[in-house]
Amino acid sequence: MTAYWAIVSTRFRALLQYRGAALAGVFTQLFFGLVRVMILEAFYRASTARPSLSFPQAVDYIWLGQAMLALFPWNVDRDVRDLVRSGAVAYELCRPLDLYRLWFSRAVALRTAPLLLRLVPMFVIAMLVLPLVGLGEWRLRAPVSTAAALLFLATVVGALLLSCALTTLMNVTLLWTFSELGITRLIATLATILGGLIIPLPLFPDWAQPLLWALPFSGALDLPARVFTGHIPAAHAPWVLVHQLSWSVVLIIAGRALLRARLRRLVVQGG
Repeated sequence: MTAYWAIVSTRFRALLQYRGAALAGVFTQLFFGLVRVMILEAFYRASTARPSLSFPQAVDYIWLGQAMLALFPWNVDRDVRDLVRSGAVAYELCRPLDLYRLWFSRAVALRTAPLLLRLVPMFVIAMLVLPLVGLGEWRLRAPVSTAAALLFLATVVGALLLSCALTTLMNVTLLWTFSELGITRLIATLATILGGLIIPLPLFPDWAQPLLWALPFSGALDLPARVFTGHIPAAHAPWVLVHQLSWSVVLIIAGRALLRARLRRLVVQGG
């Protein structure tokens, strides 16, 4: 485990160097967050029905989605992609390490470093700056209770494991397709729509709720955000963790099986 922890630590420190890109991302996500809040406000004002998610909860949901955007499994590891394309993945196979654990460790750093660089500034701006400029109704509110805050942190860890398992599965598919375009566009579309980044999942029709709950994507944002806002009571939060961990195990098993099948006959590119 020391070797894998060293990989996580080294890559994490390397990714923390991209502070300029993170700052640009914060302002981009702030802009889109404001646009989405304006659209939601128009929707709530025009609606004659009473949604299960209140407007303040929906605003919190939007800001959490913008703050946790880097956690979404919307892309593959570019370094792994380049290794596969160049044929240098053969060197990975020569290392005295388990290839799946190696790529999973890289995925942990890939998801956590950009998340921390963007999450803290987004929380500060959405919680403290927006009220100062007269946008108090659009601010991010504090968790409804201390228990909700602690459970939210636990579900973020669950979302991280789920996202890393899905990212590693996407990386493994590169050994079969050699191009990331198909899998990234497919997963990015499913994750953003079915994970709640585009429209909060509680606003979907009632008949779709069981399906949205059953799929893994809700564990990346929707369920943690609903724990944060109190839409999911603290007493029910353990089921969120069960959902996230169960899907993480399923995706890890699928990723390992796919990798094992491919390594039986691997074509190395390059020359």
